[in-house]
Amino acid sequence: MTPQDWAAFALSITSLIGAFALMIRWMVKHYLVELKPNGGSSVSDRLNRVETRVDDIYKMLCEKN
Repeated sequence: MTPQDWAAFALSITSLIGAFALMIRWMVKHYLVELKPNGGSSVSDRLNRVETRVDDIYKMLCEKN
């Protein structure tokens, strides 16, 4: 292989690794946003509502006994 072939090969490998790294970075940012409360539609908000309801049900069950 000529030096030009090696340079093209190295450039293509570097491009693939860079694209993969950017894809992973975008995915991590996208999923981390879902874990922050934003007023009602994030996973964090939904989980907080469910926890509140479970606590209320637990209190009601304890009061009956």
